[in-house]
Amino acid sequence: MPRVSVIVNCHNGETYLKEALDSIYAQTFEDWEIIFWDNASSDGSAAIARSYDKRLNYRRTDMLSSLGAARNEALGLVASEYVAFLDADDKWMPVKLERQLAQMDANPSLGLSHTDVICRYEEDRFTTQHFSQIGEKPARGKIFGYLLKVNAISMPSVMLRMQALNQQTEWFDERFEVYPDFDLFRRIAHDWECDHLNESLAYYRIHSASSSARNQSRAAWELAEILKKFCDLYPEMNSLYAEETAHLNAMIDYQRGKLYWRQGDGSSARAVFLRHPKNYKMRQAYWASFLPFRTVEWVWRQRARLLGLCHNLRN
Repeated sequence: MPRVSVIVNCHNGETYLKEALDSIYAQTFEDWEIIFWDNASSDGSAAIARSYDKRLNYRRTDMLSSLGAARNEALGLVASEYVAFLDADDKWMPVKLERQLAQMDANPSLGLSHTDVICRYEEDRFTTQHFSQIGEKPARGKIFGYLLKVNAISMPSVMLRMQALNQQTEWFDERFEVYPDFDLFRRIAHDWECDHLNESLAYYRIHSASSSARNQSRAAWELAEILKKFCDLYPEMNSLYAEETAHLNAMIDYQRGKLYWRQGDGSSARAVFLRHPKNYKMRQAYWASFLPFRTVEWVWRQRARLLGLCHNLRN
């Protein structure tokens, strides 16, 4: 059996799909298979996927399922030692699997490896680096607490050890559309070491048609459910991770307030942001919410553009 299974989830992804699949076939490490999960696509995705050779195992469901459920269906077909994920609108650099496999093989305690990512904002036509957006190189080792405060892991960059996955009480939570990966990766980080490669080995497209952009109304509820799950799973949450739990509670309210703000209700948004006056991000959001959300969103994108330019100049 191949050493690495690559799961490609696709729902009407014909626009970028060939580019995504070609980036897998271009890998310098060649002992892989693709498990292609067609989540009720009605465009030309099936024809594109079926045009490849037998290393691509095409599967389809005619009933649209949640992102978590679709990934679990594909995971159920995995018999490899490692698994990686590539959505239909992203792509990889040719050495991604080779570099990560070497890192995972060198440390049997690693449950998860991730890399820096080139983030492409399609509507604004600019790119930046994920690590520059979070403002630091991620922590290494047992980093569960760190990941409760810093969203350091980008989905298309991840490689997981199947042993780490199979030790979980569940794989992806099938209720979730926005944060199924946030939940799973932190559960793995609680039990296993994590490491990263300080190279941009994946390319992540951010655009209005992506599932993360379409489902922002669910963000606060999903984060709240994840925190509740962690408190049930890990009795030490409110003692060892009190500061991180408080931060996650603030981020839940940030998403609630942002939804009000996005809907034009700045007054309700500010009432939510004021629940956490000591949190810098919430203070910023409070004052910014006196302006229309779209205006501030544009400013945020320009800031991301500037960070990307500064990163490129430094490198």
